[in-house]
Amino acid sequence: MSDVPFGFGLPDRDDEGKDPARPQQPAGNDPFGFGALFGGGAGGAGAPEDLLGKMPLFAELQKLMNWSGGPVNWDLARQGAISQLATGSQPVSAGERSAVGEALRLADLWLDEATDLPSGIDRTLAWSRVEWVEQSLPQWSALIDPLAERVVAAMTSALPQEAASMVGPIAGMMGRMGGMMFGAQVGQALGRLADEVLTSTDVGLPLAPPGAGVLVPQNVAEFAAGLDRPAEEVTLFLALREAASQRLFAHVPWLRQQLTDAVHAYARGITVDREAIERGIAEAMSGVEGGIDPSDPETLQRILPALEPEETPEQQMALRRLETLIALDEGWVDTGVASAATERLPGYNALAETMRRRRASGGPAEQTFATLVGLQLRPRRLRDAATVWAAMVQQRGVAERDRLWSHPDLLPTSDDLDEPMDFVARQGMDDELAALTADDAAEPAEQPRDEDGDEDGSTTD
Repeated sequence: MSDVPFGFGLPDRDDEGKDPARPQQPAGNDPFGFGALFGGGAGGAGAPEDLLGKMPLFAELQKLMNWSGGPVNWDLARQGAISQLATGSQPVSAGERSAVGEALRLADLWLDEATDLPSGIDRTLAWSRVEWVEQSLPQWSALIDPLAERVVAAMTSALPQEAASMVGPIAGMMGRMGGMMFGAQVGQALGRLADEVLTSTDVGLPLAPPGAGVLVPQNVAEFAAGLDRPAEEVTLFLALREAASQRLFAHVPWLRQQLTDAVHAYARGITVDREAIERGIAEAMSGVEGGIDPSDPETLQRILPALEPEETPEQQMALRRLETLIALDEGWVDTGVASAATERLPGYNALAETMRRRRASGGPAEQTFATLVGLQLRPRRLRDAATVWAAMVQQRGVAERDRLWSHPDLLPTSDDLDEPMDFVARQGMDDELAALTADDAAEPAEQPRDEDGDEDGSTTD
């Protein structure tokens, strides 16, 4: 009988048949007997871990299973996204880089007359689809890691005792498997997004390094191909949108953080009702003999829906805040671009309508946040936000419109967007009240009079 566990080794020779001149390998150094199969001993050139590590497939599997960088395996996400793009992504040509730079610089000149916020671009970039994935990964990591970590923690804490005792001994492996699952899902999402994003701010968040204005020429060309407008005009229209967004994120320093905080607030609110989970699992397992069988995929598949956490009121508030911020951002960009381009860009109205239809049918921003946090961006919110900004310019001027970005408390709330014109009307009333208060403060206080009627207390001779 073999001395090697599980019978993976080669059949034993009898003692009489062993070659005394051949050194014998201690069984403990090769517990699975793979060394003999590869023709070497443990620690030598033919050690199984060395040979397997040199095989591309096993080397990649080894890297994936050794991931310890957080709740999402970003190496796998990157590889998955790029593999989706491998056959379709085209490198950016020198001519495309030059055209993107010229369009962004011209867009910035036009926007100088449409807003008091100065330029937010100090360099122009043209990204391929693969470059968009690689360059945006740090921003995605900061956004998604806390969400994934909270999901795993909430679901693990809600496991029934039977399941928890089963998971405990292999918690490390489960964590790595969870990282792989999240990484695969995120990679697929980023691969799909990279096929259609037009700029670095197309999803409602700034994904490029600060100060960089970015277009994705391949996607811009495909977007323009379905429109009855010159390609240069479409590029300039999209450059205007990118340049306007960069002004907002560069000169409203709290906006980026507020958007991220809203997503993280949603993550912090992820809780699981353990009793509800147990009831769901009991219902899912009714009629299954023998309880939870970790080796049976069908059994596990039945209990997974019961582990899905329910949305809390706190999460709903966070999502409402996120939706409002993105709507205000997009609405401000719409009005700024309209002011800069309506008289200069012949096809502006047609292009703006195309962009509205794109959002209404589920653009990149909606897809992204629906995948990450279940947020469905409603086009009505975007229209209402654009109404607020346009009315502010008409009734109060550009400076007063942009002044509202000076502090988050000055911005319209979700309730304000229900009645956008009422919000604009209140801005005038607030200014009048402030002026009256200032006039009252400027009037000298009445001096007390003494018995002789003098205000300063002096007496007359």
